[in-house]
Amino acid sequence: MTTYGCFLACEEHGPRALVEQARMAEQAGFSALWISDHFHPWNGEQGQSPFVWSVIGALSEATSLPVATAVTCPTVRLHPAVTAQAAATSAVQLGGRFRLGVGSGEALNEHVLGDRWPPAAIRLAMLEEAVQVMRRLFTGEEVNHHGTYYTVENARLYTVPETPVPIDVSGFGPAATELAGRIGDGYVTMAPDAGSVERFRRAGGGTKPVQGGLKVCWGPDREEAVDTAHRLWSTEQLPGELPQVLPTPSHFEQATTLVPRERVAANVPCGDDPEVHVSAIRAYVDAGFDAVYVSQIGPDQRGFFDFYRTKVLPRLPG
Repeated sequence: MTTYGCFLACEEHGPRALVEQARMAEQAGFSALWISDHFHPWNGEQGQSPFVWSVIGALSEATSLPVATAVTCPTVRLHPAVTAQAAATSAVQLGGRFRLGVGSGEALNEHVLGDRWPPAAIRLAMLEEAVQVMRRLFTGEEVNHHGTYYTVENARLYTVPETPVPIDVSGFGPAATELAGRIGDGYVTMAPDAGSVERFRRAGGGTKPVQGGLKVCWGPDREEAVDTAHRLWSTEQLPGELPQVLPTPSHFEQATTLVPRERVAANVPCGDDPEVHVSAIRAYVDAGFDAVYVSQIGPDQRGFFDFYRTKVLPRLPG
């Protein structure tokens, strides 16, 4: 049975607003929360980027919903040992209702300490080693690790949950999807692609959960909603590896001048027609996803939650 969650966008909202959105999500009938983990927003129009681990602490007191990062990069800006401590503490705060979503990251967030941004194959190898380190730390035992990319000496997490934190792995291409199948407790992706789901399951994912996310822009005026989505999130329409290698919000702003409004209108559910929103979510259900997380673009969050509570969630399967 597919479940439906709310995707909180740290790139677009400050910490207090995100906590309030989590409360509204629970009241609207969403069953779980995703929250993004960024150092920068994708562009200046989005305008926010709070430290996600502080927000998760607040979420643990504001809602009873499970929470997952979508996704954290534990390889460059954050060392896997530090990420493991943050995740373990979050799991304790949330009473076990926390999953750590991880991915190989983007230069936008990860190059900020001056580290070299490696090519994709090395980023995936770093991610695999980072997951190994974090799993060992989640046991609460002392860890010594001298690997290809990371060194950990005499490290032990004293605050750990009763069971290890599940680690879900993000993947968009074949290599990352197969890595998710081999090492993940679940799979995270953003397109309703049945082929990727099957690749994950064949690579070792088996019956582990597959989770997807999409952005929508609810509003009573569809054309205005399309304008909002184009202004704030045309970055999602950039092709290929550009989102992984562009280093600053201003570079994304330059690149998205090439994204036509019509592409956003064709790919982002906009407006107040319930069938448009239901159909977009059903595509994930039909592709075999176990959970779908929806993120509202723009400032009218309360209107979105009212719309989904009354017009969309009641019409979804499961």
